[in-house]
Amino acid sequence: MAFDFDSFAGDYLDDLKRTLSEVSKSQIESLWNEINTVSGSGGTIHMIGNGGSAATPSHSAGDWSKELGIPTIAHTDNISSFTAWANDTDYANVFAGQLSTFTKSGDLVIAYSGSGNSPNVLNGILAAKKAGCRTAAITGNYNGGNGGKLAGMVDVAIVVPTTSMERIEDMQLIINHIVKEATKANHGK
Repeated sequence: MAFDFDSFAGDYLDDLKRTLSEVSKSQIESLWNEINTVSGSGGTIHMIGNGGSAATPSHSAGDWSKELGIPTIAHTDNISSFTAWANDTDYANVFAGQLSTFTKSGDLVIAYSGSGNSPNVLNGILAAKKAGCRTAAITGNYNGGNGGKLAGMVDVAIVVPTTSMERIEDMQLIINHIVKEATKANHGK
C-alpha cells in the first residue's frame, strides 16, 4: 500500500491546529509580562534547552536581541563553554555552570523542554533560582509528563497540550514569535 502523504499531513496539521487552539493564552501573556519586566529593568534573558528545543533559543536570542534590543543569550550556542562544563564536570551541569557565571538577580531564564525532565535543564533552573533570576518554561506532555518536573519549578510554565515532540517544538517557536511580535507592537516598533 502506498504511503498517503495527504492524510498524514492533514493529521499533523489538524493536531497542530488543535494544539494552537488549546494552548493557554494567559500563560503566554505571563511570559510576555516577564520579558517586559526584564527589559524595563535592564536585565538579560537567558535560554536553555536540548535537541530541537536548543534550536529555538538560538533562533529567538537572535530575534529578541536584534528586533527588541533586549540582551538575550542562548546558552546552547557557546559550544566551548557547553562542552567544557560537560567534560570537566557532567553533562547535567552544562547550563547550571554557564548560568552561575552569566546571570544576575532580576534576569530571566527560559527553559525549553519537550518532557520537562532533562537533568541539565532542571539543574539550570535551580542555578537560576539560586542567582535570584525569574524563571519560565515552554514544555509539553511528551511521554505523558504534563510539563514534567520543570513545570512545577518555574515562575511561569507554558505546558503545550500535546504528546508530540514535533508539535511541542513547533509551539515553542510560535510562542516565542507571539511574544516577540506583541513586544514590538506594544512598543510601537
